[in-house]
Amino acid sequence: MKERKVLIITYYWSPSGGSGVQRWIKFVKYLPQFNWQPTVYIPENPEYPSIDHSFEKDIPKNVKIIKKRIWEPYTIYQKLLGKKNQKITAGFISTQEGKSWKDKLAIAIRGNFLIPDPREFWVKPSVRFLKKYLVENKIDTIVTTGPPHSMHLIGMGLKKQLPNIRWIADFRDPWTEVFNFSNLRLTYFAKKYHQYLEKKVLKKADDVIVVSPEMQRDFKRLGRKATVITNGFDHEDYSKTPLINENNFFTIAHIGTLTENQNPTQLWKVLREICQENKTFREMLRIRLVGKVDFSVLSEIKKQNLESQLSLSNYLPHSKAIEEQQQANLLLLLLVHNRKTAKGILTGKLFEYLAVQRPILAIGATDSDVADILEETKAGNIVDFEDAPTLKEKILTSFNNFKVGNQRNFSSNIDKYTRQNLTQQLVKLLEKNKKGIDVSAIKDNIKLTEEKVAKIENQIEDLPIFKDKLTRRYGTKRKKTKNRN
Repeated sequence: MKERKVLIITYYWSPSGGSGVQRWIKFVKYLPQFNWQPTVYIPENPEYPSIDHSFEKDIPKNVKIIKKRIWEPYTIYQKLLGKKNQKITAGFISTQEGKSWKDKLAIAIRGNFLIPDPREFWVKPSVRFLKKYLVENKIDTIVTTGPPHSMHLIGMGLKKQLPNIRWIADFRDPWTEVFNFSNLRLTYFAKKYHQYLEKKVLKKADDVIVVSPEMQRDFKRLGRKATVITNGFDHEDYSKTPLINENNFFTIAHIGTLTENQNPTQLWKVLREICQENKTFREMLRIRLVGKVDFSVLSEIKKQNLESQLSLSNYLPHSKAIEEQQQANLLLLLLVHNRKTAKGILTGKLFEYLAVQRPILAIGATDSDVADILEETKAGNIVDFEDAPTLKEKILTSFNNFKVGNQRNFSSNIDKYTRQNLTQQLVKLLEKNKKGIDVSAIKDNIKLTEEKVAKIENQIEDLPIFKDKLTRRYGTKRKKTKNRN
């Protein structure tokens, strides 16, 4: 079968660290197994908050990577804040209490003038360059993945220039419904322009992918049908036997960026309460935070007198982060406090937690997509933001299991969340034509019929009568004979 081509347009790529890079590196890893040859378009000189070379092993050697220089206004931003040569931070992470007027001004400029994001200056040069590249290389399918949502503007520009291409827009996060959208200090007109661009992208794209059922429902309210392909885990990243925490500490761990919007204040209060009531718990407790942590989180931990139990580590390579997950006794999954937004957040962290077979304690909306998956997989519990009694009960249950050596959590129904199986879902979407017809299914049916005809023909090769009946039944071409009468 002839190999199909697809161009993937993304800002985040190796050596970027963080969750934004993993989704499409893993898709690119497995697409060739399904007879699709990906080409990846990325910036040559991006500004990445963290660096992680561990994903390089996942990129197939024959995948073509196209790079083009990008101009981003971070140099101006750094000068404005007096932070020259300092790396940008992930999301809305604060390293100190409160924000200066310079910080607030920078956020307002970013939200109101750099729409949809600071990568907007890459849009026009990319459209000009890729239009020629797509034609010359006979690529008729493109995928844009955001955030940053400027990638979708590149796709929209190419669709306008080349109407016959197939454009799929992949939303790893919402656009105007994302939890930190309100933090951008938008004017009325800027907010409306963001919403206008979002609706235009949703209207012009041939297909839209989202990562959760709640995002799918949100887009449906905007009049756009979307396909859910969640994040997941790569089974090749995990050993069959998870590492066991060999020390005597009961480790509650959170792996990844921890923002002010996720700060679980009730958790820190409950842990302080248990420490006061239970000396053994106090001596055995370790709070392990791996990744960038907002100042407000550290301040609350200090306020609850938990500093002696706290262990911090900055960003770790993905392979090391997995080891941290495997060594934890209880894995924290902290949803943002905005209940509406939190319902649709399904980060890659959740699925990696499933893979390590350790108990998960989620704190957030109990009617969320996370709650549904935890119920489906029996991988852990979710407790409402303010439900301190239930939170205390779940922590003590986990602690008692730890003391008797019951640390494993055998999650079920998780195979469908492997990156390989998720890539198969992506391929099914890629194989559909613009009218929504599943071309791969038609091809499989035709192939089956042809094989069936060939097999039976071989068996009855010397029986012309049966062969004639067979050809009439399965539609094999026959020469027409003229009626000489």
